[in-house]
Amino acid sequence: MKKIPQRTCMGCNEKKDKHQLIRIVKNKENEIHVDRIGKMEGRGAYICDNIECLERVKKSKRLERVLDINISDEIYESLRGVILGK
Repeated sequence: MKKIPQRTCMGCNEKKDKHQLIRIVKNKENEIHVDRIGKMEGRGAYICDNIECLERVKKSKRLERVLDINISDEIYESLRGVILGK
């Protein structure tokens, strides 16, 4: 049986299957993208597919610390759109 990779959500710190989480990527050009496939090149961070975790991450600025870059409100709004647009 194939092992399913586990990742930790930055909002709630729960370990979940990788495919259940949303990946946010910072590439070499310091651009931030939402990685729906999970295969984009760059430094990745994971968040649950719910608004509560997104609000926690935004309030604590944890995503900025993990990716070591300032995150604009447009990125958070695009994440909100991905979560609400399930």
